[in-house]
Amino acid sequence: MYCIKCGIELANGSSVCPVCETRVCHPDFPADDGLAPYPKTDFESEAVSRKGLLFVITVLLLLALTIPMTVEITVFGRVSWSSYVAGGIILGYLFAILPLWFAQPNPVVFLPIDFASSTLFLLYINFKTDGDWFLTFAFPIAAALCIIFTAVVALFRYVRRGRLYMLGGTLISLGALMLLIEFLMSLTFERISVSLWSIYPCVSLSVLGIMLIIIAIVKPFKDSLAKMFFV
Repeated sequence: MYCIKCGIELANGSSVCPVCETRVCHPDFPADDGLAPYPKTDFESEAVSRKGLLFVITVLLLLALTIPMTVEITVFGRVSWSSYVAGGIILGYLFAILPLWFAQPNPVVFLPIDFASSTLFLLYINFKTDGDWFLTFAFPIAAALCIIFTAVVALFRYVRRGRLYMLGGTLISLGALMLLIEFLMSLTFERISVSLWSIYPCVSLSVLGIMLIIIAIVKPFKDSLAKMFFV
């Protein structure tokens, strides 16, 4: 038997360590002084209220949103750069904080909300800068991304089989999106020369997507890869 504090070997029947004077408690014998080897009192941990913490974060973000606008209005009598700060804070809140208010947030619901809020912010920037790129560039790209990612998340959430087909289709869709982005850029910003840069990511993503679909179709190939990579 050894002392739990200093580690010295103790003689049988020792009740106190001769070196550090720590009380010896043998697990097989009850203590003769009536004291328990550890306290019986259960200490309750202080539970942090989740909604209370979220409320504090919300108040702090509201302050961070209103203070720059108030300062700019007070000093310059107008709102310009502070509106972009406010928009960024609102987007960050919608992306990161708003889902935490729910016990089980559904990404299929929140993804369209995030894309819609981002699209509205881009629309505001377009009007603020007197641009003409929203309807012909920003809106179609944001809508396409929203459709692709919402569909992928919904499939992965509610469909338990065919994950390789889903990944392959996602990669092919993203490859086609590269072509759409370059076409809309040329249409919106009136580029004279077209570099056709979108062909390279389109071909790469499409090849990877087709390979995943082929792997999903050929079951022996799929099983051999699963054994090789332990999946």
